[in-house]
Amino acid sequence: MKYVDEYRDAALVHKLAAAIARATTRPWTIMEICGGQTHAIVKFGLDDLLPKLITLVHGPGCPVCVTSADLIDQAVALALEHGAILCSFGDMLRVPGNGIDLLTAKARGGDVRIIYSPLDAVTIALENPTKQVVFFAVGFETTAPANALAVLRAEREQVQNFSILTSHVLVPPAMRAILSSPDNRVQGFLAAGHVCTIMGVAEYGPIAHQYGAPIIITGFEPVDILEGILLCVQQLESGRAEMANAYSRAVRPEGNIHARRIVEQVFAICDRDWRGIGVIPQSGLAVRPAYAAYDAAQRFLLKKTSAPSVTECISGSIMRGVKKPPDCPAFGTRCSPEHPLGAPMVSSEGACAAYYRYRSRTLEPTVPVTL
Repeated sequence: MKYVDEYRDAALVHKLAAAIARATTRPWTIMEICGGQTHAIVKFGLDDLLPKLITLVHGPGCPVCVTSADLIDQAVALALEHGAILCSFGDMLRVPGNGIDLLTAKARGGDVRIIYSPLDAVTIALENPTKQVVFFAVGFETTAPANALAVLRAEREQVQNFSILTSHVLVPPAMRAILSSPDNRVQGFLAAGHVCTIMGVAEYGPIAHQYGAPIIITGFEPVDILEGILLCVQQLESGRAEMANAYSRAVRPEGNIHARRIVEQVFAICDRDWRGIGVIPQSGLAVRPAYAAYDAAQRFLLKKTSAPSVTECISGSIMRGVKKPPDCPAFGTRCSPEHPLGAPMVSSEGACAAYYRYRSRTLEPTVPVTL
């Protein structure tokens, strides 16, 4: 493990940790939403600096991790059955579907290509006019503007052989689903700062008030995360539940208005199936009817695949904050980045991948906190 003392602002980190300890008098369970925050916490051992009364749990803030197996199956079908050039970011290739993953589809002859921008997929379509090119559009609100721009570019340049397979998910509905769950342990959130740079902060205050759970918008450095935890604990200890923006250097209250307009032009809100969690109403983005020509699901008449296969992966419980990676009997043994049972062990932002990389494989299961 890389300890926080190697971090450039280690003194400030320890000062914030001491302030959290002084402010804490009761047990509190706080969830960080973003997988990037999870990796920073585990990498620098921030949770080890906190008082024992504070429990950090890891949320569904990894878009790769929450992409349904059904959509993976559809992407595989596009490459193998429909003969499309399937373009994707690299971290999607090892995510298991109900059948095989995209890397296996590539090995079986599918034209699966790793790209670094959705606009690259439009270029590939222009270079291959006789082939259908599909971009696997995965992400939270942060990647939606770029994916919408790819659709708008294809429309402007009349690229008729380009479409997107959409798996966009939204953060606020996931928070509501977690807080509404009968087995919920979460009492406060660290919200993802990069999502709020796009969408703004307006949706978070009502959630905090409705469920009595403070929501602190934070960045991704250790100092950012600990400052967010301190603000959250101070609210919990005083009986308050509000939204606070601790990442004001990047997040404006209104977000990025231009990016939001582009997203709203191309996408409409829809229900979305979250892997390991289930369908969350109004938690996704789908291509609007006006751009149906660029919707791969409609162009290829894609259908849901067979019922999900039974797996011992507990990713759903991990992403809802009920369990942690070491609670899984397969962690680090039957499940590893080379042979993953679930998406959180594959993704560069997955909680299981973070624990596998930075923590001992012999970690004892966590003891549930009784609230």
